[in-house]
Amino acid sequence: MRLSLPLSLFRRTCAVALLGASLAGGAAGAAGQADWPTHPITLIVPFPTGGTTDVLARALGDELSRKLGQPVIVENRPGAGATIGADYVAKSKPDGYTLLMGAVHHTIATSVYKSLGYDFQKDLAPIAPIAMVPNVLTVNPAYTPARDVAELVKLAKQAPHGLTYGSNGYGTAQHLIGTQFQAATGAPLLHVPYKGSGPLTTDLLGGQVAMSFDTITTVLPHIKAGKLRALAVTTARRSDALPDVPTLQQAGLAGFDIGTWFGVFAPAATPQPVLARLSSEVEGITSRPTFRQRMAAAGAEPMNETPAQFGQRIAEETRKFAKLVKEGNVTVE
Repeated sequence: MRLSLPLSLFRRTCAVALLGASLAGGAAGAAGQADWPTHPITLIVPFPTGGTTDVLARALGDELSRKLGQPVIVENRPGAGATIGADYVAKSKPDGYTLLMGAVHHTIATSVYKSLGYDFQKDLAPIAPIAMVPNVLTVNPAYTPARDVAELVKLAKQAPHGLTYGSNGYGTAQHLIGTQFQAATGAPLLHVPYKGSGPLTTDLLGGQVAMSFDTITTVLPHIKAGKLRALAVTTARRSDALPDVPTLQQAGLAGFDIGTWFGVFAPAATPQPVLARLSSEVEGITSRPTFRQRMAAAGAEPMNETPAQFGQRIAEETRKFAKLVKEGNVTVE
């Protein structure tokens, strides 16, 4: 014998079933976010090993692993001025298990590269900044005997084809600093892009490039050892790590103020509770005296900003660097 339900009752029964399934799914999702993380997290570094981004990522990863109770695996995905790594994270599953150790370079690359497969401000969520690291104009005294900025400019103008300077790639802070330095001094410079600070420093030590505007963290040990000479820092104030080295402003380049910040990002659609947990943990780490001492030893100055403040910084600097990129005619097809 067949039994049939009235149409209205059948519809109500289906609606109740669907609601129950929806609530169960929502509860499961909420439980998943509450349990996060349940397996290792990957922190993408968009440069090779040995550079400042890599050093900071590994220092943060060690602390974050202890805080979250899960391994934080640092994975290097270098190339194209840090855009390959950023693109990978922007398109990763937004579940909190793939993060980016980003830097100021991304706010510059937005204007330098004519076509990117992602929108840095829309596709990546700022979690927290880690540190500000001044860049430093450095030469190898064995090959470039300048003792100050004025002597370096003189050498560049006397050289048949100018002097070469290395950077971490097209569209990075080092690249832009070089174009601004050239415009401010009239010194003829040839840009030599690398995939990161590691290979750049190797060639600077070997005399393959005359100078660099790299971050202090990478070159500080070689400066202290006398293998490299610091001529000036690129930020508005001197670095505590190199207190005797003047700023470019003090060397006569009025208004010169470009440094490199580093911070953590996640895919934009990552659940808000996960983003909030990450932000809280990272802020706690960067506030610890032991971590701050570790950063200071590397020439880094720890930063503390909310995600909203960090996002505002990114928006403001994207506009600022767009203007400098246009003035310097810096583009990559």
